[in-house]
Amino acid sequence: MNAESGKELPRVPAFEALYGLGCRPRHGEVVMIAGRSGTQKSGLALYWVTQMRLPTLYFSADMSAFTASSRLASMMTGDTTAMVEAGMAAGGRHRAHYIDALSGIPLTLAFGSPITWQAIDEELEAHVELWDSFPQVIVCDNLMDFAEAESDYTAQMAVMSGLTELARATGATVIVLHHASDKSWEAKSDPWAPPSRDQVKGGLSEKPELSLSVALDPTSHEYRIAVIKQRMGPCDPTARRYATMRCHPEVTRFSPLEKLIPAASPSQPWSPTKILDAA
Repeated sequence: MNAESGKELPRVPAFEALYGLGCRPRHGEVVMIAGRSGTQKSGLALYWVTQMRLPTLYFSADMSAFTASSRLASMMTGDTTAMVEAGMAAGGRHRAHYIDALSGIPLTLAFGSPITWQAIDEELEAHVELWDSFPQVIVCDNLMDFAEAESDYTAQMAVMSGLTELARATGATVIVLHHASDKSWEAKSDPWAPPSRDQVKGGLSEKPELSLSVALDPTSHEYRIAVIKQRMGPCDPTARRYATMRCHPEVTRFSPLEKLIPAASPSQPWSPTKILDAA
């Protein structure tokens, strides 16, 4: 039973370069996504769980409800967040278009800052009451937004221990987002390279079974992911060996490096300006 619980998570086509590094995210593991500020950590986690299509509970203290909802609608339709906002304001068929696009996604978003264990317990109880099962993925965005863990190392270690226990008790893959230092020499001299393991704040990347280090080049929109810790596979603590893909922040999507995604859906000939005028 334990061997079966550790099977690999469903693969996401956009992450083929990451799988090529030998990265194998598994059910029941604790996974950390670490990066400096503004590196689309939340966008990556949101894209990952929606593409896997597994029942997911997403605790967001880093994103507002508006931001998360707009990103989801943008991701599912290919329209920019500005178009989503304008379409929702216009109402009618435009609003229905986005609501329909989000139907069927097995994702529950829970908002509130700070994240508390009581809130996690209550959301888990509600999920079990509705579906008679635990979620298969739990996302915590992010570690420093847990109650009393904003800057205290001991509290952050306690949270990591609690998340490990949560993964063991529920069998869910727990994805936790965390920050890397913005003040190190590497951050200043090479800000678009994934931070090494020693740059992750508090040294907490050593606790999970899998730790990923991410960086975004804003000039080329190249997204770089390094495997800095993997208990059951290859890793590179220096983060010098990394996978590269394309990031599309305007639509919260990721794709293989050679593949480009249009910013707007071709099925939507209208523009935000026309919608706002109509509204």
